Amino acid sequence: MELAHSLLLNEEAYNQLGEFQKAEFIFEWLQFLEKLLPVTSKADIRENQKKLVEQLTSLLNNSPGPPTRRLVAKNLAVLYSTGDTFSVYQTIDKCNELIRSKDDSPSYLPTKLAAVVCLGYLYKKLGRILGNSFTDTVGNVLKAMKNAESQGRYEIMLSLQNILNGLGAAAIPCHRDIYKAARSCLTDRSMAVRCAAAKCLLELQNEAVFMWSTDLDSVVTLCFKSFEGSNYDVRLAVSKLLGMVLARALTSKQTTASTRHNFRRISLEEVMELLGTGFLRGSCGFLRASGDILKGTSSVSRDVRVGVTQAYVVFVSTLGARWLERNFSAFLSHILDLVSQSHPKAIQSQMDAIGCRRCVSFILRATVGGLLGEKAQIAAAKEICQAIWKLKKVVDAAMSDSNLETRISTTDVTASQHVLVCALQELGSLIHGLGTTAAPLLQDSSTGVLEAVISVILHPSISVRLTAAWCLRCIAVALPSYVSLLLDRCIERLSALKSSPEAVTGYSFAVAALLGAVKHSPLGIPHGKGKVIMTVAEDLLCSASQNSRISLQRTQAGWLLIAALMTLGPAVVQHHLPRMLLLWKCIFPSSPKDLETEKTRGDSFTWQVTLEGRAGALCAIKSFVSHCAGLLTDEVVQRLLLPLPSAVDLLTQLSSIYKSYGNSLKTSSTVFRHKLYELLAVLPPKTYEGSFCAVLKELVADLTVPDSQIDASTFLLPPLCHENDLLLLGPLLQETDHRFIEEQLLLGNSIAGGSLEYDPYSIYEKVAKGDSVPKPLPPGLSVISAATRLFGVMFSHVAESHRLQVLEQLLNSIKQTKGSRQQIVQLNVVSAFSTSLKHLANCKGSLGPEEVRRSALTLVMGALESNNPLLRCAAAECLARLAQVVSDSAFTAGLAQVSFDKLKSARDVVSRTGHSLALGCLYRYLGGIGSTQHLNACVGILYTLSQDSTSPDVQAWALHSLSLIVDLAGPLYHVHVEPTLSLVLMLLLTVPPAYAEVHQSLGRCLNALITTLGPELQGSSTTVSALRTSCLLGCAVMQDNPDCLVQAQAISCLQQLHMFAPRHVNLSSLVSSLCVNLCSSYLLLRRAVVACLRQLVQREAAEVSEYAVALVKESREDFTPAGVNIREIGLEGALLGLLDKELDQRLCQDIKETLTHMLTSMAVEKLSFWLKLCKDVLAASADFNTVASVDTTQEEETAKVDDASVLTSDSDERFHPFSNPRWSTRVFAAECVCKIISQCENAGSAHFDITLAQERKQRDSRDDFLVLHLADLIRMAFMAATDHSDQLRLSGLQTLLIVVRKFAAVPEPEFPGHVILEQYQANVGAALRPAFAPETPPDVTAKACQVCSAWIASGVVSDLNDLRRVHQLLVSSLVKVQAGKEAQSQQYSESTSTMEILAVLKAWAEVYIVAVEKQKNQRDAHNHCLKIANPAEESYRDVTSSASGLLDLVQADLGTLSKLWLAALQDFALLTLPSEYASQLPAEGGTFYTAETIENARPHYYHSWALILYATALWLTSTGFIVVDPDEGVNNLSRPVTPTTMCQDSSTRPLVKSPEDVNTDRFHLILGISVEFLCSPRSDAAMENIIACLRALQALFDVPWPRSKIGGDQELGVELLNVLHRLILTRESPDIQLAALEVVRLILFASQEHVKEKRRSAEVDDGAAEKETLPEFGEGKDTGGLVPGKSLVFATLELCVCILVRQLPQLNPKLTCSPAVQSGKHLLLSEDGSRLVAAALVILSDVPAICSPEGSVSVLPTILYLIIGVLKQTAVKLRDGQLPLTVAASLQALKGLLSSPMARAEKSRTAWTDLLRSALVTVLDCWDQVDGLLQELDEVSLLTAITVFVMSTSPEVTTIECLQKRCIEKFKVTLDSKDSLVQYKCYQLLHSIFQHPNKTVSYPYIHSLAPSIVRKLQETEKAKPENAAELQVIQEGIKVVTALTATAEEEHRAHLVACLLPILISFLLDENALVSATNSAKNLHEFALQNLMQIGPQYSSVFKKLMASSPTMKARLESAVKGNQESIKVKTAKHAKNPGKSSSIQLKTNFL
Repeated sequence: MELAHSLLLNEEAYNQLGEFQKAEFIFEWLQFLEKLLPVTSKADIRENQKKLVEQLTSLLNNSPGPPTRRLVAKNLAVLYSTGDTFSVYQTIDKCNELIRSKDDSPSYLPTKLAAVVCLGYLYKKLGRILGNSFTDTVGNVLKAMKNAESQGRYEIMLSLQNILNGLGAAAIPCHRDIYKAARSCLTDRSMAVRCAAAKCLLELQNEAVFMWSTDLDSVVTLCFKSFEGSNYDVRLAVSKLLGMVLARALTSKQTTASTRHNFRRISLEEVMELLGTGFLRGSCGFLRASGDILKGTSSVSRDVRVGVTQAYVVFVSTLGARWLERNFSAFLSHILDLVSQSHPKAIQSQMDAIGCRRCVSFILRATVGGLLGEKAQIAAAKEICQAIWKLKKVVDAAMSDSNLETRISTTDVTASQHVLVCALQELGSLIHGLGTTAAPLLQDSSTGVLEAVISVILHPSISVRLTAAWCLRCIAVALPSYVSLLLDRCIERLSALKSSPEAVTGYSFAVAALLGAVKHSPLGIPHGKGKVIMTVAEDLLCSASQNSRISLQRTQAGWLLIAALMTLGPAVVQHHLPRMLLLWKCIFPSSPKDLETEKTRGDSFTWQVTLEGRAGALCAIKSFVSHCAGLLTDEVVQRLLLPLPSAVDLLTQLSSIYKSYGNSLKTSSTVFRHKLYELLAVLPPKTYEGSFCAVLKELVADLTVPDSQIDASTFLLPPLCHENDLLLLGPLLQETDHRFIEEQLLLGNSIAGGSLEYDPYSIYEKVAKGDSVPKPLPPGLSVISAATRLFGVMFSHVAESHRLQVLEQLLNSIKQTKGSRQQIVQLNVVSAFSTSLKHLANCKGSLGPEEVRRSALTLVMGALESNNPLLRCAAAECLARLAQVVSDSAFTAGLAQVSFDKLKSARDVVSRTGHSLALGCLYRYLGGIGSTQHLNACVGILYTLSQDSTSPDVQAWALHSLSLIVDLAGPLYHVHVEPTLSLVLMLLLTVPPAYAEVHQSLGRCLNALITTLGPELQGSSTTVSALRTSCLLGCAVMQDNPDCLVQAQAISCLQQLHMFAPRHVNLSSLVSSLCVNLCSSYLLLRRAVVACLRQLVQREAAEVSEYAVALVKESREDFTPAGVNIREIGLEGALLGLLDKELDQRLCQDIKETLTHMLTSMAVEKLSFWLKLCKDVLAASADFNTVASVDTTQEEETAKVDDASVLTSDSDERFHPFSNPRWSTRVFAAECVCKIISQCENAGSAHFDITLAQERKQRDSRDDFLVLHLADLIRMAFMAATDHSDQLRLSGLQTLLIVVRKFAAVPEPEFPGHVILEQYQANVGAALRPAFAPETPPDVTAKACQVCSAWIASGVVSDLNDLRRVHQLLVSSLVKVQAGKEAQSQQYSESTSTMEILAVLKAWAEVYIVAVEKQKNQRDAHNHCLKIANPAEESYRDVTSSASGLLDLVQADLGTLSKLWLAALQDFALLTLPSEYASQLPAEGGTFYTAETIENARPHYYHSWALILYATALWLTSTGFIVVDPDEGVNNLSRPVTPTTMCQDSSTRPLVKSPEDVNTDRFHLILGISVEFLCSPRSDAAMENIIACLRALQALFDVPWPRSKIGGDQELGVELLNVLHRLILTRESPDIQLAALEVVRLILFASQEHVKEKRRSAEVDDGAAEKETLPEFGEGKDTGGLVPGKSLVFATLELCVCILVRQLPQLNPKLTCSPAVQSGKHLLLSEDGSRLVAAALVILSDVPAICSPEGSVSVLPTILYLIIGVLKQTAVKLRDGQLPLTVAASLQALKGLLSSPMARAEKSRTAWTDLLRSALVTVLDCWDQVDGLLQELDEVSLLTAITVFVMSTSPEVTTIECLQKRCIEKFKVTLDSKDSLVQYKCYQLLHSIFQHPNKTVSYPYIHSLAPSIVRKLQETEKAKPENAAELQVIQEGIKVVTALTATAEEEHRAHLVACLLPILISFLLDENALVSATNSAKNLHEFALQNLMQIGPQYSSVFKKLMASSPTMKARLESAVKGNQESIKVKTAKHAKNPGKSSSIQLKTNFL
């Protein structure tokens, strides 16, 4: 194929190919040429033009296939338009010649067609350049059309369209001729030709004025005719033509005078009239209405009506939203008039009426719902409301005029019913779509929406009553705040108007509908409503028999209410269960005898009431079973089953009752049947086994009733077919935008589809996907569908012997009927049987013996050859399921063989299609029939069938089947891939485009082949690349196909290819084809486009986005697919726009995912762009809201100004790219803003640091950072948070919360000490205030509380007055909380008030916690300040004022808060109890939840308990657990406190508790909640919760009283430690582990205090007694034994070991022995790891303090091992000589341990001494490990450890000779170290040892080491220090010697001074040397001088002696002193001198 890539056709290569490959080669070359020509230079083109033209025109004679001829034509046109045009006339003449040719043979046809296509493209591209030649061409083409067949007519129409397009106005002379030709084609028998003609006329009307002026009427009539017998594509094309022409007629402005005089402006009324005529009378025209009478038909054919409906929508969409807004009232009245009484023909039968109503609803939905923005929709809703009021008046007048001629009035009443139904439905849908944005509409009393809807509830027509109820349901779903209100109102009217039949049904419908809405409302309704409704229902049922006039209505209403009540779920229903079961039991006769007596009594009316009542009861029970599965205990099921046998008995008797009482019972008996079947289908079959036989008999009878005339195939079968197979049956079964109206065409003439009035019980059910209103089918059909479902369930449960009888019976009944009836019976039977196979397969059951299989097979095979394609499809699926259930390979092979034989012999389309599909389906359930020969046979047969060009149907079915086999045969298919691919390509290149179904099947085959090849497609071998090229070629052919569904297939194939071989798919051309189809009128194409985009952007979002924009910029023809403005807002903006317009849920979901992927990968790079997009979408809400209702009255004047100024938006901005986006789109935009912030957070810190951001922005202006857009973020959050839509408010508040949290700490560079958010205080305040208004829903208020607390806690605002505003909002909520649960509004479920209260308490808790923490930090800072210096005090005061100020703000309400917090914690504690304690919970619920809503309240408590717990703990510790008497507290509080009973249940407690008891209770409450949670935090428990819980415990043990509790109760301590140990094991987070260790430390501390206290009191008590008799306190008593599980020490050690071993595995002795850890490498721990280890060591060193002396001996070895182990493992040299944190900690711990009193206690002294000696040996041994380690080990750390031993233990430990010797040896070695830092540290340590008070310790060291120190110092005379480090060593050495001199005994002192002085003097420099000396030498000089000055006077005698003996020294010293005095003078003249360097460097951690 590479050879095809050249400018000229490579004829050599071409001639070597076979016939079919030639076609492929040509297509590949043409495709390449199409891309090449536009980019080739003109010179090259002119050079090769002649040859190219020859090659291209010669192709015309080669009978090219459809795609090839189109490409030839395109290339010729491009060639002439870029090259020279002089030979173009020859080409045109040649084409005309080919068309004129008299050869009519089929083989010549492609050439003729190619010539036609060629002409079209030449004229389209070159247009007027071609001069007048077009008249001949057009004439020639039109002449050819007269005897052309359908393909020819099709191509000619399209060609004429192109010619008209190219010539524009120049073609006027031919317009009439073309118009005539197109007219005839518009009613052609071929649908493809009709579509082409519509396109041609659409092009024509651009220039042909007569089409929309003089000939308008005939064009319209023509379109109506064209709709007759049309298919979906024709209706789309013709409705587009009709809508555009009419829109053109309406808007055209006649300007030129020369045009005809008789032109008249047409008015909107006339246009509407024209369309209305088509809708009402069909295509019979205006004058020939009498034709109806002759034909005997009176109803309009449905396809015309559906077509006209679509034309209405096109008409309005063309004129646009602005036009619709202006003319809405005229439009509305016209549309509603279509179903009014002024046209009785349209609605004479119920079916017609339902059909018309659907069409009207569709028009309104598509225009009002699809085009208008929210503002305009509200206006439209008002108009609709007006219409309802008008109709209501008519009805009222008619009803009151009963004394006049009533006949007229009743017709009036029924007349208005359909109009009302349509108006109410649209009103409901509108409000439903608007959501909470519709609030202003409902509050507007002048419109009176609710009054209007409620007033119509009493309408005499049941369908109006039902629709009004449905409308109320929509309002309730949209506006949750109205649910309770409407319920109350309806219940009240229902009770008041109990005697009016209309009121009883109407209001009961309304209540049922509202109950159905509750599950869609997140806020629910008060629990008590259930009780009210149950009472009303009971009342209705009991009073039904009192008044026969309304007994029927009351019975129905009663059961309807109960059934609807069940949807509220188990929590509500369980309270009413006993009453309902009683009613259920009473409604059926208790024994068969009673049933018999019933039959003898009664008349048809009583039977009707009885049947209605029983059907209602069945329905209620079904509703109960479906919605309250949780309540179905065995006992309840038993009670449910009692009346069932009686119901089944009645079922069997129905026919006889029906016979005795006549027709009036028909409906009610059918409904009873239906409801019983439905109930049985949801009950477990085992429960009614006894009734199987009776029910099955009835089912069989129902399925085979010969009198059923209704063909129910279209709703019974589709669910039973596989969704992929349904694609075969054309667009009617596929999802389209017009599904709502197209459905009626699908259902055949006898039914128009479902409607609410067929089954009132559906009003509370969940709506099926995609429907706005439930559409239950007529009872007759519902029974059949319920029967098939139930048959499916029962057949799979009956005995196998019984199955055979049933099947025989079904087969017989099919045989006995004839004709169309037979087909109907067959259809019912097959669908029932197929359902049963589905059940059998699901429960892995078997079908039964051979006979059963045979009967089943007969049944299915009969259907497989039915004339109904849907039935064939279902039968093929059924056959496959049969094979699946039998699961016997021989049986399956037999089935396949039957189909093989049939296909070989049969010639009729029906059996060939059925059996070919059967072969494919068999593969679906058997995962490939294992054998290759079977596969070969299948493939062979299907190949043959797919080439049968006489029947496109056979081709389509065979190819579809082949695609299934390719997909399912798996690897077995690989051998067939190449031939299949060739076949697919050949067919793609040859099958005419009119046969779209064949192309669609080919697309599925290609898709399956690509999937089968999979990742192999990436390969580079020749075979693979050939396959890949073929696949790409196939995709290209399909992309060019005119059928949208084929294009959708092409896109999904390319998507697959891109997934497997991304490098080989040309992304830019793919993206361009996606962009073009983004707004296609075909739903499936749009879905394919977005699905493909979703996949592409996951890998290459940036490229996709760039290609889309580049494409728009390049394309010279103005490329803007309708409504997509990619040029300005990019692909992302276009997708957002599409999301806003799109109604299909699945598509919207995909668009959201695509945008999310794009955002994730590109938001950071294109930050401004994304933020602008979101802002543009959100800004629409700012326009919509008149300045958000901000109530500023409560603020001071100053506040008014800034809040208001924030809100006035610059409304005069230029036109928005998004006009009036819907609220859901705005919510998505707000979510996007949050995602952008989190993306930036991952991208780097510059996004949250304004100084850094500005710097980098200056460096590179392309950089962009989030912090620079802060104002926009705040503005967007503000706009969203103050919108009318509650969802948007929630999103806005969430965005605000994120912004506050992320930017709170960003400093403001221009005003140091301030943060950047501070300037937005007013905005934040204004955004929050509306959320606290009284009418705000609780969920919004709860969210706002969270934002408030975050804002206050963030510390952005330091000024208290500014803080007060937001604080005030929290205070107002607190007042609301104090009112208690009684005062809550009865609007929502009680759990919502729980949510709100807890949100308020949590917010306060957060603020309090922050206030306390701030104060604590400042106290620490203050203490720190005081340590450092005084002057800091002033500044400190300012800072504290804000923190203590925040605390003061909270303090005022703390009294109230603490009670509420404790109450909430008490509730939480109750709710966490396991279910077995349920009986102990308080009956009326807790403080903040009610017993009934306990389940819904739980999550709210889980969400907020942790912070409340922490705050309570802080409060209790701040009071130190000292309880204030509540009465005293009242005076200090500014507001009244909640009743004190809040936390106390008076009945169960003593009246007064002692403070100790209260404290103990509170202590245990907090401890209990914490332990319960920490024992098993759920894996999803938030980190914050665990940390808060641990912090609460820390706070608790911070004060003495709780410590005394835990110290005194050892078991409690141990338990707590075990819980913490487990937490540390399960949570990796260092923060959690550190917090846990802190709690451990405090527990240990508490225990120490306890032991100390006991020892102290024992000493006090036994002061007089002998010391020996003192009992031992502490663990280990006298024996030293520790009991695991009981011992605090043991638990502590366990926990510390766990931490240490996890950080340093080498500490584990078990591990250390294993070879794995012997590497001996040292670890550098992470910072967190070091902190954890340090914390554990601190705890370890404290352990001995809580042991008895014996106990301490038993734990000491472990502790020493661990401390020294840490030292050994982590003592590594760091660069700067710093000690690692762990080493410092271990030395500190060692010091603490060694100085423990236990080391000196009598009982443990000797043992301690031995152990400590061993420990010292261990430290010394560290040196003598492997030599290789020495360079790593830090000698200083080990020396320090030795020094700690020497200094801190009693002398007997370290003074043994052998140990002492080794220690001294170590110091000796280190003194000689080359590293000056080590030397320095060594000197420091010796300094401290030399000064040890005990001489036995210090002397040996002095004797061994002092001489070498002095010697080293003497050496320095020669080598002066080079750098600061060496200087330090010398200085430290001198300090050591000086110290020695001080401690030496008198007689030796002189000797030492004599050594020291010469050394010091040697360091002095003379004046000349001083000038040139290095810094270190100068410093040394000064240091020596200072020391000499001190030593001289101290030891004057020695000093003088020395001076006298050495004159040189003396001279040196004198000159130095002189120089020094001079320099001092100079310095003091300047300024005070700098302190010496030496003082600034000290050992960082002083362990000694």
